[in-house]
Amino acid sequence: MNTREFDIDNYYLERDEMLSQVFPALMRKVYLWMTLALTITGMTAYGVATSPNIQALIFQNTAIFWGLMIGELALVMIVSAGINRLSLTTATLLFALYSVLNGVTMSSIFLVYTAASIAKVFFITAATFAAMAFYGYTTKRDLSRMGALLFMALIGLIIATVVNIFLKSSGLDLILSYGGVLIFVGLTAWDSQKIKKMLSTQYDMSEGAQKLALLGALSLYLDFINLFLYLLRILGNRNN
Repeated sequence: MNTREFDIDNYYLERDEMLSQVFPALMRKVYLWMTLALTITGMTAYGVATSPNIQALIFQNTAIFWGLMIGELALVMIVSAGINRLSLTTATLLFALYSVLNGVTMSSIFLVYTAASIAKVFFITAATFAAMAFYGYTTKRDLSRMGALLFMALIGLIIATVVNIFLKSSGLDLILSYGGVLIFVGLTAWDSQKIKKMLSTQYDMSEGAQKLALLGALSLYLDFINLFLYLLRILGNRNN
């Protein structure tokens, strides 16, 4: 074996060794960031729900409520579209801020549903999410085409939801809730596979690689939150 062949063999050996160490570390970061974001959201939602003064300030003031909603949308767009321009620290802080704002707006579920049913639906969501994330991670089937169809279905779901705000149809609302569950169950599997493919090409724990992991955490966080909310609309017991 000449020196060139020896160098090439060493290169591939070192690359495979780096991949075997980096990929699991990045995947752990994905689920760690997602879990932390869910924890922040849950604690914030409960804190706001147990403070009548804060609830009154938010939900009796239309400008503040819609300001929070617009702020959430803006933060997701900034992190998703501007991740290459943001530092890892800034992107992480914006993700945490989004988790707080989402918790504030989600505190309204405690006004509508019983605490017991919220807890029940949370565990159902966690089990469903885990099963679909595992499927997406382990399946050999390419889910890319399914993902594209689900994205189009999501756009249709959003449009139909806006229309139903004016129609106020309880029947359509139930149909949309079931549709939302199916869409986000599928998106969980698709996002899990997409994140695996994306991170499997990273050779080090550079800031760029970690920002990809943060984007993955944001995607899975959104899947979990939306799946939870749609399941709650179906399975949640309302306060009397």
